[in-house]
Amino acid sequence: MTDPLVGRLVDGRYEVVSRIARGGMATVYLAVDRRLDREVALKVMHPHLADGASGDDFVARFRREARAAARLTHPGLVGVYDQGVDGETSYLTMEYVDGANLRRRLGERGALTVGEALKTTESVLDAVAAAHRAGLVHRDIKPENVLLAADGRIKLADFGLARAVTEVTSTTTGTVLGTVAYLAPELVVRGTTDARTDVYACGILLYEMLTGHQPFTGETPIQVAYQHVNSDIPAPSDSVDWLPVEVDELVQALAAREPADRPPDAAAAVALLRRTRAALDDETLARAADVRPTIVLPAATDPDETDLEELDEHDVDPLATTVLDASGGGEPRGTTVALPIGLGAVAAAPSPAAPRRRGRWWVALVVVVLALAAGAWWYVSAGPGAYTSVPRVLGTTLEDATRTLQAAGLQADPTHAYDDEAPKGTVFATDPGVGHQVRKGGTVALSVSKGPDYVQVPSGVVGKQQAQAEARLADAGFEVAYGPAEYHDSLGLGFVVSASLPGGEPAEPGTQSVRGTEVTLVVSKGPAPVTIVSVVGATLADAKKDLDRLGLKVKTTEVFSDEVPKGSVVAQDPRADTQGHRGDTVTLTVSKGPELVDLPSTYGMGVDAATDTLREAGFKVEVRYPQGFSPLNLVYAQDPQGGDGKKAPKGSTVVINVF
Repeated sequence: MTDPLVGRLVDGRYEVVSRIARGGMATVYLAVDRRLDREVALKVMHPHLADGASGDDFVARFRREARAAARLTHPGLVGVYDQGVDGETSYLTMEYVDGANLRRRLGERGALTVGEALKTTESVLDAVAAAHRAGLVHRDIKPENVLLAADGRIKLADFGLARAVTEVTSTTTGTVLGTVAYLAPELVVRGTTDARTDVYACGILLYEMLTGHQPFTGETPIQVAYQHVNSDIPAPSDSVDWLPVEVDELVQALAAREPADRPPDAAAAVALLRRTRAALDDETLARAADVRPTIVLPAATDPDETDLEELDEHDVDPLATTVLDASGGGEPRGTTVALPIGLGAVAAAPSPAAPRRRGRWWVALVVVVLALAAGAWWYVSAGPGAYTSVPRVLGTTLEDATRTLQAAGLQADPTHAYDDEAPKGTVFATDPGVGHQVRKGGTVALSVSKGPDYVQVPSGVVGKQQAQAEARLADAGFEVAYGPAEYHDSLGLGFVVSASLPGGEPAEPGTQSVRGTEVTLVVSKGPAPVTIVSVVGATLADAKKDLDRLGLKVKTTEVFSDEVPKGSVVAQDPRADTQGHRGDTVTLTVSKGPELVDLPSTYGMGVDAATDTLREAGFKVEVRYPQGFSPLNLVYAQDPQGGDGKKAPKGSTVVINVF
């Protein structure tokens, strides 16, 4: 079949090479990104999703979901690169995964080994856990969205699209979209989803990988949905008798009918799966159910993708979304379906037709006239004549929207709310949605934009402990991210060094930004480590320079030293080669030179007395005699002279002359 997009250049950048697959909501193509010269998967939304009353809502929600999915980074999630609109074509580009999907693998092999099934489920849950931590729910986990790369990687695709469609349909038509074989009961009955909805789908996925078939089958999707709502999932060992009880308990825990009985999120489910696998022996892990491989599955529970050759143009697309009546009427193909929210027991049976009774022609005429009168009354009082469509008012001012509604016989009920995209004072949403039927004289709720919800960066962030700073930013309406930690001389471990906005500018207190803006914090690792060097023997000035270059502080004490010159370092603490940190203090002991003590005068003393006196005072003594014999041994001169408060360095030499 010729596809008009093949060979086309989308948005002036993506050259479409071939069609990969077609689904109920989009067609996926292999394309080449000319700008970056790489292969990508180009997902093009079906035009009918952007048409009609909910088209604008769908496009807006899909863009927001695409942005949210693009922020998810996990090796098990297919990366989202770009999103845009080219004319009537809404598209997004994703990582191209060379390989097959799980649906084809099951079709080729029938069932996987226990080990392979557990590994695949673990990979899917691990990827979904990253989304759950970010507050996102996948809502459409099925074999078609589990991609098996040629290099052995397992990746989950289609994050966000199912949610975008579901939100639009559930709010505008009272239906919920999903693949019926994997829909959780609460999604069918109440239209509500949370992380446990994804856990349920993973449980159904694991059951199918182990047994080779889905737990519930039926002739119509509505019958399958009924079983999900009203029946507990059977134990896999009912179909494969050698499967151990541990595997039964794992599958039935993941796919429990009551959300409260399941693990609260994918991370908890992964932990449960790993404990189960640890309890199994190698022989069980290597064994697979004996199931005959097949690509073609029963129509009512068929996956919404075919692995056969491309369809003939007259074939029915098994991916097409089908809107089902609560009565279960009709037999649509495929399992990607829209089910009525609040679906409970499904019970409907055709009644036997009453036999046709013949009557006179005039009786028939009266009946026709009465029917026409009743029909006219019904048309203007309760039928289409009593209703009008909500006109298109999105993007207009409140005054213009009110006038437009009044011209259509409707009243406006405006409320003002923040919106990051709609200009201030314009309508960005209506309830009921544009194009929906409303009884004449009814009221349409208008959401009028107050513009972006600006918030101010609070004080008490930089210089505060990490937890305190994060709490203050969260209270002010900001998201928090972290850059690489840095060493800091004055801020200790865990204190915030800097805060910046997405553009790199500092997040100064009082700066305005849109609520939800991400503020990046850089946290201190404390002072940087240094190795203390030796400064012993250096002058105090030189020692301070050396230590200051290392970011160290200096404290000094002084001592007398007979050996180290005055002003030089005698000792240091800590010693050289000790490991420290910038900002540490090194104590230096600095020489004051020799100690000065009182120098006594020995003039007129005998040589022995003079020598003893000087030595007791702390001096060394050198005695000099004149040439020849000196019988008196009296001191007649001293150098340096003493007495009268004179001082000299302790330990220095005093010369006395004796005659």
